[in-house]
Amino acid sequence: MKDVLLTITENKNIAKDVFRMVLAGDVSEITAPGQFVNLKLNGFYLRRPISVCDVNGDRLTLIYKAVGHGTEAMAQMTPGKTLWALSGLGNGYDLSTAGDAPLLLGGGVGVPPLYLLAKRLRDAGKTVTAVLGFNTKDEIFFAEEFRALGADVTVTTADGSCGVKGFVTDALPETYDYFYCCGPQPMLKAVFRATATSGQFSFEERMGCGFGACMGCSCKTVTGYKRICKDGPVLKKEEILWED
Repeated sequence: MKDVLLTITENKNIAKDVFRMVLAGDVSEITAPGQFVNLKLNGFYLRRPISVCDVNGDRLTLIYKAVGHGTEAMAQMTPGKTLWALSGLGNGYDLSTAGDAPLLLGGGVGVPPLYLLAKRLRDAGKTVTAVLGFNTKDEIFFAEEFRALGADVTVTTADGSCGVKGFVTDALPETYDYFYCCGPQPMLKAVFRATATSGQFSFEERMGCGFGACMGCSCKTVTGYKRICKDGPVLKKEEILWED
């Protein structure tokens, strides 16, 4: 973990309320897909945790949805502005158990961390299938970027306005030997029940500190409580205990 000063080079609206921010600076702490950064925003007490979409050289790509005061403030930022970021947080996805034909399942703003994962899996010679779920056509993003990596991509929308009508669990392929997913908790629960293999889940939680000090994002697992920001955000299927 390192607190670094990053410079915005792009901040673009790419779908309904969804923005792509590219920052330049020291991103050496980001070593695994599924990690996140915690951004310090002027005028806000708590930092904003944002998952890493891509890292390339000294460029970091984040995709976020403007849903609250903090992210709405981010949406107004212009190139040249600098932001302090705690970089390289979280454990990220483990690629060593991927198998030869991994399945990636993303819902909404759970899609971005799967992009860097898809890049790494393709670099390792894996055959990647991705199912990307959104509420409606206007919210779809990055489907073509996944296809450009060579992934077999299926898009689902809850209202049926594009692709398969329904959720990611309504478009599971017949063949896959491992899965990775990220999205809202109802989606993760549905994936847990619907999948036939082992896999990894990246959880979205409200975080105070982002590095395990405040214990505010703890969740119960088969081996006791774990902190999503420090011990996660990625947990393996076999260790998850769902609490209603």
